[in-house]
Amino acid sequence: MARGQRKSIEEKIGEKEEIISALKIRLKSEQGELDTLYREKREKDLEGLNQIISESGLELNEAADILREYIENHVQQQSA
Repeated sequence: MARGQRKSIEEKIGEKEEIISALKIRLKSEQGELDTLYREKREKDLEGLNQIISESGLELNEAADILREYIENHVQQQSA
């Protein structure tokens, strides 16, 4: 059976370059969406922490000190 005309190496290279270019554009778009989702998650997490601190009646610096102390104790316990 006869096949269609074979593509030249230049045509094959051109097609691959087009595919790679399209994939780069897609990847950049997907990365932008992922970055947006990470920002939204971070904001939601921070809002949750802010609410907990507000409900506790602590000032932000007091809560930060408590958290630092907890982390130091936790790290010491883990390394012991």
